[in-house]
This record gives sequence, C-alpha cells and structure tokens, in this order.
Amino acid sequence: MAKQVVQLSKVVIRFAGDSGDGMQLTGDRFTTETAGLGNDLKTLPDFPAEIRAPAGTIPGVSAFQLHFADHAISTPGDAPDVLVAMNPAALKANLKLLRPGGTLIVNTDEFGKRAYEKVGYTANPIEDGSLEGYNVIPIALTSMTVEALKDFALTKKEAERAKNMFALGMLCWLYDRPSQGTIDFLTSKFGKKPEILKANIAAYEAGWSFGETTEAFSVQYEVKPAPMPTGEYRNIHGNLALSLGLIAAGQLSELPIFLGTYPITPASDILHELSKYKNFDITTFQAEDEIAGVTSAIGASYGGALGITTTSGPGVALKSEAIGLGVMLELPLVIVDVQRGGPSTGLPTKTEQADLLQAMFGRNGEAPVPIVAPQSPSDCFFAAIEAARIAIEYRTPVFLLSDGYLANGSEPWLVPDTSALAKIDPNFTTEPNHELPDGSKDFWPYLRDPETLARPWAVPGTKGLEHRIGGIEKADGAGGISYDPDNHDKMVRIRQAKVDAIARTIDPIEVDDPSGKARVLVIGWGSTFGPIGGACKLVRDAGHDVAQAHIRHLNPFPSNLGEVLAKYDRVIVPEMNLGQLNMLLRAKYLVDTVNYNQVRGLPFKTDELAGVITDVLKSL
Repeated sequence: MAKQVVQLSKVVIRFAGDSGDGMQLTGDRFTTETAGLGNDLKTLPDFPAEIRAPAGTIPGVSAFQLHFADHAISTPGDAPDVLVAMNPAALKANLKLLRPGGTLIVNTDEFGKRAYEKVGYTANPIEDGSLEGYNVIPIALTSMTVEALKDFALTKKEAERAKNMFALGMLCWLYDRPSQGTIDFLTSKFGKKPEILKANIAAYEAGWSFGETTEAFSVQYEVKPAPMPTGEYRNIHGNLALSLGLIAAGQLSELPIFLGTYPITPASDILHELSKYKNFDITTFQAEDEIAGVTSAIGASYGGALGITTTSGPGVALKSEAIGLGVMLELPLVIVDVQRGGPSTGLPTKTEQADLLQAMFGRNGEAPVPIVAPQSPSDCFFAAIEAARIAIEYRTPVFLLSDGYLANGSEPWLVPDTSALAKIDPNFTTEPNHELPDGSKDFWPYLRDPETLARPWAVPGTKGLEHRIGGIEKADGAGGISYDPDNHDKMVRIRQAKVDAIARTIDPIEVDDPSGKARVLVIGWGSTFGPIGGACKLVRDAGHDVAQAHIRHLNPFPSNLGEVLAKYDRVIVPEMNLGQLNMLLRAKYLVDTVNYNQVRGLPFKTDELAGVITDVLKSL
C-alpha cells in the first residue's frame, strides 16, 4: 500500500558518524539531489581537525547539516529536525543540537556496550529511556547493508563501508529525492572498480527499498521547489565560487593568474580547484612555506600577472612582512584569508571572523590595505572579482576575507551572464612618462594617476621603461631610494589617500528597512549576513520594526556609512569575534553601538540573535 505523502515547507537534517563513515559524502549527495529539485538550501559541513581520530570517539565525529525549503532561507538551520546518528559518539556529540521532539535515526548495530561506554554512556541510550523526548527510529543499518551485499565478492569490512549509501537511499526515499544523480556520481567515482560500484548502488537501492517498505516510516515527505528567478542554477560552495571568481577576474582583465600558496585548512580547496584551469592561463605554485607563497605572487605581479596568495589566519601572520612589501611596491596582489578559529592552530576546521583587525593593521609601519568580505558562499564569486578589480586598478594588495562557514557551506547559485560582468583595465604603461628639460622623456615608476593615485604598471623588459623596486622607501615620482623625512611623510600619506580614494568607486551601503520606521539597525559583515537576515525576519514577523545593513567593503568603508549609522537610536553589531568591526565603527563614527559576540566555531543561531534584537527594542 502506498504511504501517505505529507507536505513540509522546510526540513533541517544532520548526518553524523565517525570520520570514516562518509558523512560528508552522504550530505553532499543529498544536497546535490535537493538542489536539482529546486529547493532553496544552505549547508554546514562540520568535521574534526584530526586527520584520523580514534574510531568511535567524540573527537572523531564528522557531521553534515542541510536546511532545505520551498521558500528563500538564509541559514543552515538552528536545530535539526532529523538527526542520523551512525554510532554512540555521533549521538552524544550531536543530540544537544536536535530540536525537542525531533526525529532521531540511530544505527543500532554500533551501540554495543564497549562502544557506548567509550563515550561515557553507562547504559545503552536507545534502551534506558534517556531519549524519550525524541521520535527514535532504531535501524540496524550496518547489518542490513552487509545482508544486502552478501552476494558480492566483498569482505564484511568492505561491505560495512557502504552503510552510508544505505542511509542515503533511505533518506532520499523519505524526502522524495531522485536517485539518478547519485547513481551517475557512483559510476563516475567507481567506474574502474565494477564490483565496488555495483555494491554501492545495491546498498543505496536497499536503503531506498527499506524506506518504502518498513513500518518505521509511516509517511513520506515532500518539500516543493522554491520560487526563484529564472535562469541556470548550480549548487556551489564558497571556495569553489571564489576560485571561479578569480578565474573570471583573469578573463575580465586579460591577465594571466598566478597563485603562489602553501596548503592550509580551510583554504586549500582553492589551490586544488585553480590547478585544473591551466587552459585559462592560470599557474599554480605550491610553495615550501607561506612566505615563499606570497613573495612568489608579488614577483608574478611585478612581471605583469595578477598575483594571488591564499591562506588562513596563521598564514597571514607569516605573510605580513611580504604584504607590507606589496604595499610599498604598490603592485596588484589579492590575499585570500579563509578565516578559521584561533589563536594559533586553534580550530582549523571551524569558522570565525577574528582576522579583521589583523587584515586592517597586521603589518609594521603605516601599510593600509583594502578589505573586501563576501556575505554568502555564492557571493564569494563576485567578491573575488571586486577584490581583483581594486588590486589592479589601484595597484595595491587587497584582502579578501572569507571564512570556514562560507568556504565549506553551499547554496544554489544563479550562474551569471558573463557578458554583463564589467571589464577590468590593467592599463599597462608602455611609453616613457616623465619629461626631461631637453624635451625627451624617461620613465618614473611612481608618477601617479591624478584620480586613483595608482602608480604606473610597467612590464619588465619593456624598452625604455627599465626600473627597479625594493623594500626601502621610494622617492616620490622617481622611485629611487629615499631617506628624506619629508618624502617619507608624503609617501605614507599618499598610500593612505590611495586606499581612501577607493570609496569613490564602491556602492553606498544599502539599508533593508521595510517599514521605514525602524529605530534599531543590525549591521554586520561577512558570513553573519544570513543569520542577521533570518533574525530580522523573525523579529518583523513578531510585529516589530528593525533595519538591517551589511558591510562588504571594510577598508575603506562606504562613503555614506556614517550617515546611515547616525539615523538609528541603537546599532547592534553581531560578530563571531570579540567586537572587531564594533571597535572600528565606534572609533571612526563615534556611534554608541551594542556589541553581540559569539566565538564558538559555528554560525549564529537566528533565534538567539532575534532574542538579542528584541531585548534591545524593549529597552528603547
């Protein structure tokens, strides 16, 4: 008998298991099928930093959370509606996240006495009544997978590895996700290992059939597609979007791209991705350390390419002197900082926003650098183009501040019309630019464009434009070494004025204030965009007025930012740090802000943030 189909508007699912259980792959496949159906979605991969923590332990738990809906959403969800726990460690690490009354699917085969005692349970939690507040569905996932694969020439251990495909098939049936995309993926991945391919497909189909026939699931759920603008969409995560943005910047500027970098979590994916695109005149160089990565990129820019270096906070610390050299040389350089939890090694696989002041001031001397921050995984594409534009047009290093949540999280992306993307003009100097007393000309590498204050960019080897550069202070215009005090003061001020001038070419900050009557403004930067938007919606749905704004350009700030801040009685600044943007706003605009901070390695929860906004509204 066909089961009843129940319509849902949204669902949050969290897959959790040991690092070797394939939870990231399971979540990624479920996400891809969900994107193909046209749901709006946001994801939160959550995995440990240890390469291989002991099996069955809490430090080794890997999880993947997905929020999908028939309407626009902005976060991966505050609390899962469904938790799939593959073992006791996954249950203990993630149960506190599951909403009260939520569905808990547990793999009973892994709940032996030794396994649950290893993580601190004194009795089997499935049997001792401690899970009574949830809809518990115990399923022998491992043994059913082994049984489904008994006719294959696999060892028991090899068969057990396919239990994530059984779980995926079961959940795809439960939420009416298609199968063909997963089968195509498995065919591509295991095409040269036919026995493994057939086994994984069989495990997936067994999970699907189990969902269809078991009495454990009395209904099947359906989440209809979300209304979206017409166009071609793809599911994309932030590091991929950022990589494509850098490729696009190379095409828009007609410059070769050079990536000089050293692998570091969570930025390494950008190196992996860009290495695939040699046909777009992209060179990738995995250097021996962070310093070699950035200095090679500076050398590439000197040679007429767009130099890029990618890293995270610890790498920025190592690169800082070389970035200061880039400021003095006044060459294009994009520094991608995919922020992670710190200090030091900290939380390599978790997210944070604590590198803003490091990007702003983390160099010796007066070395101002523009800063651009994307607001969502797909926005990483456009932020990368913007960072490259500023670097090229203003001859300066630029920080692009992403973070671990944006880098690994994914969402549907409306693929842009590339013909609508603005060209970027490198405006290379090809002729001498300084007139001598006898009427002839020579080349001065520090004569400036009167509007941008950018110096000429001349490719070495261009006849008549021979010049040298280095880390000692430059004579204004001529570019020779100078120890003159007044010249140094002038050059320091010019470099700052050049960064300040960028404000003329960036859009004014926009305020989302539907009623036009809000007295409270919530302002953020980077990946807080989604949680702030979700929280403001909750507050408005409750009948209150609140305004929202988001800062994309953090140095320089948009020219109208001070005017916007002055319009509101209270300004709330949520950040995943201890108040770095808040400090900058208070110092520059003398505005009495309300600071709200969490540094947990995770994005804000919208209901908590909505509570903070509501409390501020009540205080007026």
